[in-house]
Amino acid sequence: MKILPQDPATNPTPESLRAFLGQCCALAKEAARPQLVSISLTVDHLDPLAVLESIFEPSELHFYAERPAHGFAVAGAEAVLDFSAAGPGRFAAAREHIARVLADAIAVGPLDEPFAGPHFFFSNSFAHEAPADAPFPALRLFVPRWQVARMGDSTVAVANLLITADAPVDLIATKVWKAHAKFRAFDYRSARRKDRPSAPQRAEEIGGDGAYQRAVGQALQEIAHGDYHKVVLARSRRLTTTEEFHPLGVLNHLRQHYPACYAFSIANGRGQSFIGASPERLVRVAGGRMHTEALAGSAPRGDSASEDAAFARALLASEKDQREHRLVLESIERRVADLGLKLEHAGHPRVLGLANVQHLHLPISATLPASVHILDLLARLHPTPAVGGTPRAPAVAAIARLEPFARGLYAGPQGWVDHRGGGEFFVGL
Repeated sequence: MKILPQDPATNPTPESLRAFLGQCCALAKEAARPQLVSISLTVDHLDPLAVLESIFEPSELHFYAERPAHGFAVAGAEAVLDFSAAGPGRFAAAREHIARVLADAIAVGPLDEPFAGPHFFFSNSFAHEAPADAPFPALRLFVPRWQVARMGDSTVAVANLLITADAPVDLIATKVWKAHAKFRAFDYRSARRKDRPSAPQRAEEIGGDGAYQRAVGQALQEIAHGDYHKVVLARSRRLTTTEEFHPLGVLNHLRQHYPACYAFSIANGRGQSFIGASPERLVRVAGGRMHTEALAGSAPRGDSASEDAAFARALLASEKDQREHRLVLESIERRVADLGLKLEHAGHPRVLGLANVQHLHLPISATLPASVHILDLLARLHPTPAVGGTPRAPAVAAIARLEPFARGLYAGPQGWVDHRGGGEFFVGL
Protein backbone atom coordinates (compact mmCIF):
# COMPACT_ATOMS: atom_id res chain seq x y z
CA MET A 1 0.00 0.00 0.00
CA LYS A 2 1.26 3.45 -0.92
CA ILE A 3 1.10 6.32 1.58
CA LEU A 4 1.41 9.62 -0.25
CA PRO A 5 3.09 12.69 1.29
CA GLN A 6 0.34 14.93 -0.09
CA ASP A 7 -2.37 14.43 2.52
CA PRO A 8 -5.70 16.28 2.12
CA ALA A 9 -6.55 15.37 5.71
CA THR A 10 -3.78 17.65 7.06
CA ASN A 11 -4.71 20.48 4.71
CA PRO A 12 -8.48 20.02 4.43
CA THR A 13 -9.56 22.20 1.52
CA PRO A 14 -11.41 21.32 -1.71
CA GLU A 15 -8.33 22.38 -3.66
CA SER A 16 -5.98 20.04 -1.78
CA LEU A 17 -8.46 17.18 -2.21
CA ARG A 18 -8.66 17.75 -5.98
CA ALA A 19 -4.87 17.92 -6.23
CA PHE A 20 -4.53 14.67 -4.30
CA LEU A 21 -7.08 12.87 -6.46
CA GLY A 22 -5.32 14.15 -9.58
CA GLN A 23 -2.11 12.57 -8.31
CA CYS A 24 -4.00 9.29 -7.75
CA CYS A 25 -5.26 9.40 -11.35
CA ALA A 26 -1.66 9.78 -12.52
CA LEU A 27 -0.64 6.72 -10.48
CA ALA A 28 -3.54 4.73 -11.95
CA LYS A 29 -2.41 5.68 -15.45
CA GLU A 30 1.18 4.73 -14.67
CA ALA A 31 0.13 1.34 -13.25
CA ALA A 32 -2.49 0.80 -15.99
CA ARG A 33 -4.86 -0.36 -13.21
CA PRO A 34 -7.45 1.31 -10.99
CA GLN A 35 -6.21 2.36 -7.54
CA LEU A 36 -8.11 1.91 -4.30
CA VAL A 37 -7.86 5.29 -2.56
CA SER A 38 -8.65 5.47 1.15
CA ILE A 39 -9.03 8.86 2.89
CA SER A 40 -9.30 8.74 6.70
CA LEU A 41 -10.31 11.60 8.93
CA THR A 42 -10.62 11.91 12.71
CA VAL A 43 -13.94 13.48 13.65
CA ASP A 44 -15.83 14.42 16.78
CA HIS A 45 -17.82 11.70 18.50
CA LEU A 46 -20.14 9.81 16.15
CA ASP A 47 -22.37 6.83 16.81
CA PRO A 48 -21.67 4.44 13.91
CA LEU A 49 -25.09 2.79 14.20
CA ALA A 50 -26.85 6.16 14.03
CA VAL A 51 -24.81 6.97 10.91
CA LEU A 52 -25.78 3.64 9.37
CA GLU A 53 -29.44 4.31 10.18
CA SER A 54 -29.29 7.58 8.27
CA ILE A 55 -27.67 6.12 5.11
CA PHE A 56 -29.28 2.65 5.19
CA GLU A 57 -30.43 1.35 1.82
CA PRO A 58 -31.80 -2.21 1.40
CA SER A 59 -30.14 -2.35 -2.03
CA GLU A 60 -26.62 -1.79 -0.63
CA LEU A 61 -24.22 -4.07 1.22
CA HIS A 62 -23.51 -3.12 4.81
CA PHE A 63 -21.55 -4.51 7.75
CA TYR A 64 -22.01 -3.42 11.34
CA ALA A 65 -20.43 -4.80 14.52
CA GLU A 66 -20.31 -3.42 18.03
CA ARG A 67 -19.19 -4.74 21.40
CA PRO A 68 -20.32 -2.10 23.91
CA ALA A 69 -18.44 -3.61 26.87
CA HIS A 70 -15.20 -3.42 24.82
CA GLY A 71 -15.84 0.15 23.63
CA PHE A 72 -15.85 -0.28 19.88
CA ALA A 73 -18.31 -0.07 17.00
CA VAL A 74 -17.75 -0.08 13.24
CA ALA A 75 -20.10 0.46 10.30
CA GLY A 76 -19.35 0.13 6.59
CA ALA A 77 -21.84 0.64 3.75
CA GLU A 78 -21.92 0.49 -0.05
CA ALA A 79 -19.33 -1.60 -1.88
CA VAL A 80 -16.41 -0.09 -3.77
CA LEU A 81 -14.86 -3.55 -4.22
CA ASP A 82 -16.62 -6.90 -3.84
CA PHE A 83 -15.11 -10.42 -3.95
CA SER A 84 -16.61 -13.91 -3.47
CA ALA A 85 -15.08 -17.36 -3.09
CA ALA A 86 -16.13 -20.90 -2.17
CA GLY A 87 -14.59 -24.24 -1.38
CA PRO A 88 -11.96 -25.37 1.15
CA GLY A 89 -9.52 -22.76 -0.21
CA ARG A 90 -11.88 -19.80 0.18
CA PHE A 91 -9.83 -18.11 2.94
CA ALA A 92 -6.57 -18.54 1.01
CA ALA A 93 -8.26 -17.02 -2.05
CA ALA A 94 -9.41 -14.08 0.06
CA ARG A 95 -5.88 -13.52 1.39
CA GLU A 96 -4.51 -13.41 -2.17
CA HIS A 97 -7.24 -11.01 -3.26
CA ILE A 98 -6.52 -8.63 -0.37
CA ALA A 99 -2.81 -8.66 -1.22
CA ARG A 100 -3.60 -7.73 -4.84
CA VAL A 101 -5.91 -4.90 -3.79
CA LEU A 102 -3.43 -3.45 -1.29
CA ALA A 103 -0.66 -3.53 -3.91
CA ASP A 104 -2.76 -0.99 -5.83
CA ALA A 105 -4.00 1.00 -2.83
CA ILE A 106 -3.25 4.55 -1.70
CA ALA A 107 -4.02 5.69 1.84
CA VAL A 108 -3.87 9.05 3.56
CA GLY A 109 -4.92 10.34 6.96
CA PRO A 110 -4.18 9.33 10.57
CA LEU A 111 -3.44 5.69 9.75
CA ASP A 112 -2.23 4.89 13.27
CA GLU A 113 -5.74 5.46 14.61
CA PRO A 114 -7.90 2.36 15.23
CA PHE A 115 -10.06 1.54 12.18
CA ALA A 116 -8.29 4.05 9.90
CA GLY A 117 -7.38 3.03 6.36
CA PRO A 118 -9.03 0.46 4.10
CA HIS A 119 -10.83 -2.47 5.73
CA PHE A 120 -12.18 -5.65 4.15
CA PHE A 121 -15.48 -6.76 5.71
CA PHE A 122 -16.35 -10.46 5.54
CA SER A 123 -19.47 -12.58 5.61
CA ASN A 124 -18.71 -16.31 5.71
CA SER A 125 -21.08 -19.25 5.72
CA PHE A 126 -20.65 -22.14 8.13
CA ALA A 127 -20.01 -24.53 5.22
CA HIS A 128 -17.38 -24.09 2.52
CA GLU A 129 -20.09 -24.14 -0.16
CA ALA A 130 -23.42 -22.33 -0.39
CA PRO A 131 -26.45 -23.34 -2.48
CA ALA A 132 -26.92 -21.35 -5.69
CA ASP A 133 -30.09 -19.73 -4.33
CA ALA A 134 -28.61 -18.90 -0.91
CA PRO A 135 -28.98 -15.28 0.32
CA PHE A 136 -25.20 -15.05 0.88
CA PRO A 137 -22.24 -16.70 -0.90
CA ALA A 138 -19.88 -18.99 0.99
CA LEU A 139 -17.43 -16.09 1.38
CA ARG A 140 -17.88 -12.46 0.51
CA LEU A 141 -15.62 -9.57 1.34
CA PHE A 142 -16.14 -5.97 0.40
CA VAL A 143 -14.47 -2.61 0.85
CA PRO A 144 -17.13 -0.04 1.81
CA ARG A 145 -17.46 3.36 0.20
CA TRP A 146 -18.16 4.86 3.63
CA GLN A 147 -16.91 3.64 6.99
CA VAL A 148 -17.36 5.12 10.46
CA ALA A 149 -15.81 3.53 13.55
CA ARG A 150 -15.39 4.36 17.21
CA MET A 151 -12.78 2.87 19.54
CA GLY A 152 -12.91 4.32 23.04
CA ASP A 153 -13.00 8.09 22.59
CA SER A 154 -11.53 8.04 19.06
CA THR A 155 -13.82 8.26 16.01
CA VAL A 156 -12.59 7.87 12.44
CA ALA A 157 -14.51 8.38 9.19
CA VAL A 158 -13.13 6.75 6.03
CA ALA A 159 -14.01 7.32 2.38
CA ASN A 160 -12.84 4.62 -0.05
CA LEU A 161 -12.74 5.32 -3.78
CA LEU A 162 -11.76 3.37 -6.89
CA ILE A 163 -9.79 5.81 -9.04
CA THR A 164 -9.05 5.20 -12.71
CA ALA A 165 -6.74 7.13 -15.03
CA ASP A 166 -9.68 9.11 -16.45
CA ALA A 167 -11.74 9.48 -13.26
CA PRO A 168 -13.86 12.69 -13.02
CA VAL A 169 -11.75 14.30 -10.32
CA ASP A 170 -13.90 17.42 -9.78
CA LEU A 171 -17.10 15.39 -9.34
CA ILE A 172 -15.48 12.87 -6.97
CA ALA A 173 -13.80 15.61 -4.93
CA THR A 174 -17.13 17.41 -4.50
CA LYS A 175 -18.87 14.23 -3.27
CA VAL A 176 -16.08 13.36 -0.82
CA TRP A 177 -15.88 16.91 0.49
CA LYS A 178 -19.62 16.98 1.15
CA ALA A 179 -19.52 13.58 2.84
CA HIS A 180 -16.65 14.51 5.16
CA ALA A 181 -18.37 17.80 5.98
CA LYS A 182 -21.46 15.77 6.91
CA PHE A 183 -19.41 13.48 9.15
CA ARG A 184 -17.79 16.47 10.87
CA ALA A 185 -21.22 17.85 11.88
CA PHE A 186 -23.58 14.91 11.63
CA ASP A 187 -27.32 15.63 11.87
CA TYR A 188 -28.95 12.65 13.56
CA ARG A 189 -32.44 14.04 12.88
CA SER A 190 -32.30 12.69 9.31
CA ALA A 191 -32.64 9.09 10.56
CA ARG A 192 -36.12 7.66 11.07
CA ARG A 193 -36.71 5.67 14.23
CA LYS A 194 -36.36 1.93 13.62
CA ASP A 195 -38.45 -0.07 16.08
CA ARG A 196 -38.26 -3.79 16.73
CA PRO A 197 -41.43 -5.70 15.70
CA SER A 198 -43.67 -6.95 18.46
CA ALA A 199 -44.33 -10.65 19.05
CA PRO A 200 -44.54 -12.69 15.83
CA GLN A 201 -47.98 -13.69 14.59
CA ARG A 202 -46.81 -17.14 13.52
CA ALA A 203 -43.87 -19.41 14.36
CA GLU A 204 -42.99 -22.69 12.66
CA GLU A 205 -40.07 -25.08 12.94
CA ILE A 206 -38.09 -25.71 9.76
CA GLY A 207 -38.33 -29.42 9.01
CA GLY A 208 -41.67 -29.74 10.80
CA ASP A 209 -42.66 -30.21 14.44
CA GLY A 210 -40.24 -32.46 16.31
CA ALA A 211 -37.47 -32.17 13.68
CA TYR A 212 -34.91 -31.00 16.22
CA GLN A 213 -35.72 -33.74 18.73
CA ARG A 214 -35.43 -36.39 16.01
CA ALA A 215 -32.04 -35.01 14.92
CA VAL A 216 -30.75 -35.03 18.51
CA GLY A 217 -31.96 -38.61 18.99
CA GLN A 218 -30.12 -39.73 15.86
CA ALA A 219 -26.96 -37.88 16.93
CA LEU A 220 -27.00 -39.58 20.34
CA GLN A 221 -27.17 -42.97 18.63
CA GLU A 222 -24.21 -42.06 16.42
CA ILE A 223 -22.19 -40.84 19.41
CA ALA A 224 -22.93 -44.12 21.22
CA HIS A 225 -21.80 -45.94 18.09
CA GLY A 226 -18.49 -44.03 18.19
CA ASP A 227 -19.00 -42.01 14.99
CA TYR A 228 -17.86 -38.83 16.80
CA HIS A 229 -17.52 -37.54 20.37
CA LYS A 230 -19.61 -34.39 20.13
CA VAL A 231 -21.87 -32.62 17.64
CA VAL A 232 -23.67 -29.28 18.04
CA LEU A 233 -27.03 -29.23 16.27
CA ALA A 234 -28.93 -26.04 15.52
CA ARG A 235 -32.67 -25.46 15.46
CA SER A 236 -34.29 -23.18 12.89
CA ARG A 237 -37.66 -21.47 13.20
CA ARG A 238 -39.49 -19.15 10.81
CA LEU A 239 -41.19 -16.22 12.54
CA THR A 240 -43.78 -14.14 10.71
CA THR A 241 -45.00 -10.69 11.73
CA THR A 242 -47.49 -8.28 10.18
CA GLU A 243 -45.25 -5.32 11.06
CA GLU A 244 -42.30 -3.96 9.10
CA PHE A 245 -39.15 -5.83 10.04
CA HIS A 246 -36.18 -3.47 9.97
CA PRO A 247 -32.77 -5.03 10.69
CA LEU A 248 -31.45 -1.97 12.50
CA GLY A 249 -34.41 -1.95 14.87
CA VAL A 250 -33.50 -5.47 15.95
CA LEU A 251 -29.83 -4.45 16.15
CA ASN A 252 -30.63 -1.55 18.48
CA HIS A 253 -32.38 -3.98 20.82
CA LEU A 254 -29.46 -6.44 20.80
CA ARG A 255 -26.75 -3.85 21.46
CA GLN A 256 -28.67 -2.61 24.53
CA HIS A 257 -29.47 -6.02 26.02
CA TYR A 258 -26.20 -7.88 25.32
CA PRO A 259 -23.36 -5.38 25.91
CA ALA A 260 -20.72 -8.12 26.37
CA CYS A 261 -21.52 -9.64 22.97
CA TYR A 262 -20.81 -8.66 19.38
CA ALA A 263 -24.07 -7.13 18.15
CA PHE A 264 -23.97 -7.28 14.36
CA SER A 265 -25.87 -6.81 11.12
CA ILE A 266 -24.67 -7.98 7.69
CA ALA A 267 -26.76 -7.07 4.63
CA ASN A 268 -26.58 -8.73 1.21
CA GLY A 269 -27.83 -5.75 -0.82
CA ARG A 270 -31.03 -7.59 -1.79
CA GLY A 271 -33.08 -6.69 1.27
CA GLN A 272 -31.90 -9.60 3.43
CA SER A 273 -29.78 -9.33 6.58
CA PHE A 274 -28.07 -11.63 9.04
CA ILE A 275 -28.41 -10.19 12.55
CA GLY A 276 -27.26 -11.49 15.92
CA ALA A 277 -25.45 -11.06 19.23
CA SER A 278 -22.48 -13.37 19.61
CA PRO A 279 -20.45 -13.99 22.78
CA GLU A 280 -17.66 -15.81 20.95
CA ARG A 281 -14.55 -14.23 19.49
CA LEU A 282 -12.97 -16.60 17.01
CA VAL A 283 -9.68 -14.75 16.50
CA ARG A 284 -8.20 -11.26 16.73
CA VAL A 285 -4.80 -10.15 15.41
CA ALA A 286 -3.19 -6.84 16.37
CA GLY A 287 0.39 -5.73 16.82
CA GLY A 288 1.82 -9.11 15.80
CA ARG A 289 -0.21 -10.98 18.42
CA MET A 290 -3.13 -13.34 17.99
CA HIS A 291 -5.93 -13.66 20.53
CA THR A 292 -8.56 -16.38 20.62
CA GLU A 293 -10.53 -18.13 23.34
CA ALA A 294 -11.93 -21.46 24.43
CA LEU A 295 -15.60 -20.96 25.22
CA ALA A 296 -17.63 -24.02 26.19
CA GLY A 297 -19.80 -25.30 29.00
CA SER A 298 -22.81 -23.31 30.15
CA ALA A 299 -25.06 -22.58 33.10
CA PRO A 300 -28.07 -20.27 33.62
CA ARG A 301 -27.99 -16.90 35.34
CA GLY A 302 -29.63 -16.66 38.74
CA ASP A 303 -32.34 -14.29 39.92
CA SER A 304 -30.17 -13.18 42.85
CA ALA A 305 -26.46 -12.81 43.52
CA SER A 306 -26.45 -15.96 45.66
CA GLU A 307 -28.27 -18.06 43.08
CA ASP A 308 -26.04 -16.71 40.31
CA ALA A 309 -22.90 -17.55 42.29
CA ALA A 310 -24.22 -21.05 43.02
CA PHE A 311 -24.75 -21.68 39.29
CA ALA A 312 -21.22 -20.40 38.55
CA ARG A 313 -19.67 -22.64 41.23
CA ALA A 314 -21.57 -25.67 39.91
CA LEU A 315 -20.35 -24.87 36.40
CA LEU A 316 -16.72 -24.76 37.56
CA ALA A 317 -17.19 -28.09 39.38
CA SER A 318 -19.05 -29.82 36.54
CA GLU A 319 -17.01 -32.71 35.12
CA LYS A 320 -19.18 -32.73 31.97
CA ASP A 321 -18.67 -29.00 31.29
CA GLN A 322 -14.95 -29.13 32.12
CA ARG A 323 -14.57 -32.06 29.69
CA GLU A 324 -16.42 -30.12 27.00
CA HIS A 325 -14.13 -27.15 27.61
CA ARG A 326 -10.99 -29.33 27.38
CA LEU A 327 -12.17 -30.64 23.99
CA VAL A 328 -12.30 -27.05 22.69
CA LEU A 329 -8.86 -26.15 24.07
CA GLU A 330 -7.27 -29.34 22.71
CA SER A 331 -8.88 -28.70 19.33
CA ILE A 332 -7.39 -25.19 19.14
CA GLU A 333 -3.95 -26.55 20.06
CA ARG A 334 -4.13 -29.23 17.34
CA ARG A 335 -5.40 -26.94 14.62
CA VAL A 336 -2.66 -24.31 14.90
CA ALA A 337 0.19 -26.73 15.71
CA ASP A 338 1.67 -26.51 12.18
CA LEU A 339 2.02 -22.71 12.45
CA GLY A 340 4.68 -22.90 15.17
CA LEU A 341 2.73 -20.84 17.72
CA LYS A 342 3.47 -20.96 21.42
CA LEU A 343 0.02 -20.63 22.97
CA GLU A 344 -0.23 -18.72 26.24
CA HIS A 345 -3.17 -19.21 28.61
CA ALA A 346 -4.06 -19.74 32.26
CA GLY A 347 -4.22 -23.24 33.68
CA HIS A 348 -7.99 -23.25 34.27
CA PRO A 349 -10.99 -21.51 32.72
CA ARG A 350 -12.99 -18.85 34.49
CA VAL A 351 -16.69 -18.07 34.34
CA LEU A 352 -17.84 -15.52 31.77
CA GLY A 353 -21.22 -14.06 32.75
CA LEU A 354 -23.45 -12.84 29.92
CA ALA A 355 -26.95 -11.38 30.09
CA ASN A 356 -28.74 -14.75 30.06
CA VAL A 357 -26.07 -17.44 30.40
CA GLN A 358 -22.67 -18.23 31.96
CA HIS A 359 -19.85 -20.01 30.12
CA LEU A 360 -16.45 -21.47 30.95
CA HIS A 361 -13.99 -19.09 29.29
CA LEU A 362 -10.24 -19.23 28.71
CA PRO A 363 -8.42 -16.45 26.79
CA ILE A 364 -5.52 -17.70 24.60
CA SER A 365 -2.81 -15.61 22.93
CA ALA A 366 0.42 -16.06 21.01
CA THR A 367 3.05 -14.11 19.09
CA LEU A 368 2.61 -14.57 15.33
CA PRO A 369 5.44 -15.33 12.90
CA ALA A 370 5.58 -12.70 10.14
CA SER A 371 4.45 -15.23 7.54
CA VAL A 372 1.21 -16.12 9.35
CA HIS A 373 -1.89 -14.13 8.33
CA ILE A 374 -5.14 -13.83 10.25
CA LEU A 375 -6.90 -15.72 7.43
CA ASP A 376 -4.48 -18.63 7.94
CA LEU A 377 -5.72 -18.80 11.53
CA LEU A 378 -9.33 -18.49 10.42
CA ALA A 379 -9.00 -21.42 8.03
CA ARG A 380 -7.74 -23.62 10.87
CA LEU A 381 -9.96 -22.47 13.73
CA HIS A 382 -13.34 -22.56 11.97
CA PRO A 383 -15.56 -24.25 12.92
CA THR A 384 -14.87 -24.51 16.62
CA PRO A 385 -16.13 -27.54 18.56
CA ALA A 386 -18.56 -25.13 20.28
CA VAL A 387 -20.58 -24.78 17.06
CA GLY A 388 -19.49 -27.88 15.13
CA GLY A 389 -18.23 -30.79 17.16
CA THR A 390 -15.27 -33.12 17.50
CA PRO A 391 -13.65 -34.74 15.65
CA ARG A 392 -14.36 -31.95 13.19
CA ALA A 393 -14.85 -33.82 9.89
CA PRO A 394 -17.44 -36.42 11.00
CA ALA A 395 -19.25 -33.88 13.20
CA VAL A 396 -19.59 -31.33 10.38
CA ALA A 397 -20.76 -34.10 8.03
CA ALA A 398 -23.38 -35.10 10.61
CA ILE A 399 -24.61 -31.50 10.83
CA ALA A 400 -25.16 -31.36 7.06
CA ARG A 401 -27.00 -34.69 7.19
CA LEU A 402 -29.13 -34.20 10.32
CA GLU A 403 -30.17 -30.55 10.12
CA PRO A 404 -33.12 -30.03 7.70
CA PHE A 405 -31.83 -26.62 6.54
CA ALA A 406 -28.65 -24.95 5.31
CA ARG A 407 -27.00 -22.92 8.07
CA GLY A 408 -25.89 -20.12 5.77
CA LEU A 409 -23.98 -17.50 7.76
CA TYR A 410 -25.15 -18.94 11.08
CA ALA A 411 -22.11 -20.12 13.12
CA GLY A 412 -19.80 -18.91 10.34
CA PRO A 413 -16.89 -16.51 11.04
CA GLN A 414 -17.85 -12.86 10.49
CA GLY A 415 -15.45 -9.93 10.77
CA TRP A 416 -12.82 -7.84 9.03
CA VAL A 417 -9.20 -7.60 7.95
CA ASP A 418 -7.37 -4.26 7.98
CA HIS A 419 -4.58 -2.93 5.76
CA ARG A 420 -1.92 -3.98 8.32
CA GLY A 421 -2.92 -7.66 8.17
CA GLY A 422 -4.70 -7.46 11.51
CA GLY A 423 -8.42 -7.84 12.13
CA GLU A 424 -11.05 -9.58 14.15
CA PHE A 425 -13.57 -12.39 13.57
CA PHE A 426 -16.41 -13.60 15.74
CA VAL A 427 -18.72 -16.59 15.43
CA GLY A 428 -22.02 -15.54 13.87
CA LEU A 429 -24.59 -16.46 16.53
